[in-house]
Amino acid sequence: MWLLLPFVILPIVEIALFIQVGGAIGVFATIGLVILSAVLGVAVMRRQGAMAMLDVQRSVQEFRDPSAPLAHGALIMLAGVLMVLPGLFTSSVGVLLLIPAVRGLVMRWMGRRVRVVGAGYKPRSADSDYVSDYPSGFGRGRNARDGVIDGEYSVQDDPPAPVREGLTDERPDMGPGKNKSGWTRH
Repeated sequence: MWLLLPFVILPIVEIALFIQVGGAIGVFATIGLVILSAVLGVAVMRRQGAMAMLDVQRSVQEFRDPSAPLAHGALIMLAGVLMVLPGLFTSSVGVLLLIPAVRGLVMRWMGRRVRVVGAGYKPRSADSDYVSDYPSGFGRGRNARDGVIDGEYSVQDDPPAPVREGLTDERPDMGPGKNKSGWTRH
């Protein structure tokens, strides 16, 4: 029910804003604002998205936590998407998300609501079993058994000497054009 609410309320808010702004500045100017917002949104996604990825790469290269640049990049991309969507309210929220201080507020607000359930790293010691170092159920599929990997194999005889040495598909017992695989030496 709560998921359906934005899909009902958002169009009503957008229509009301179109009517109010269209009455104040005119229909064509309102349509021009929506088109300008979409063009700017695409430009933001292209430019700022690439710069955000560079920030993430730089933080990884400098051995810093990449979560803040990653979150900023995600919010910038969300701002671009909101600006591309046709509407004045969504475009306004998108423009607000382009302001670094507003992104910081949103990240702090979201950070208070996020709870990490469990994460960790336990180095492997010489006397421990590698698979059992992880928490119960972690990384264990239904076929994981103490590092054993099931597989099948078959032994095949080596091909005749000309095929193996000359890298050609022609064998002495085959006439020209008969049963060729298509592999040839170039």
